[in-house]
Amino acid sequence: MKKIDRYRRVFSESRFWAKLKHFATAAGLKTVYTALLLYYAYRRKETPAWAKRLVLGVLGYFIMPIDMIPDLGFLIGYTDDLGVLSFALVTIAGFVNADVRANARERLTTWFPAADETILSEVDKKL
Repeated sequence: MKKIDRYRRVFSESRFWAKLKHFATAAGLKTVYTALLLYYAYRRKETPAWAKRLVLGVLGYFIMPIDMIPDLGFLIGYTDDLGVLSFALVTIAGFVNADVRANARERLTTWFPAADETILSEVDKKL
């Protein structure tokens, strides 16, 4: 848990939105949708502090400019990000409700106007 503290300090909403704005297409639909689900679950006042700390840590990892596998290549560079985001999503799945999903899907249209429902359903099945 100590390592995640380092990433939690990196997180800021402005850095999160900037990362998505510049790298959403490269990161891919599944990665962006997962990140958005986590973000909107974090914003819920009903989400407990331990879950919010986890979300901040993994979103901090996601926006960190240097990570385990550099985010340089299409698909390959975001594999570690998707793995960490997916782990956190499954861990806090109980705090992802219909409103969180709706907010994430609505925001997703910013970068993916015609999002593939099959891919979104793959992520939703983890919940």
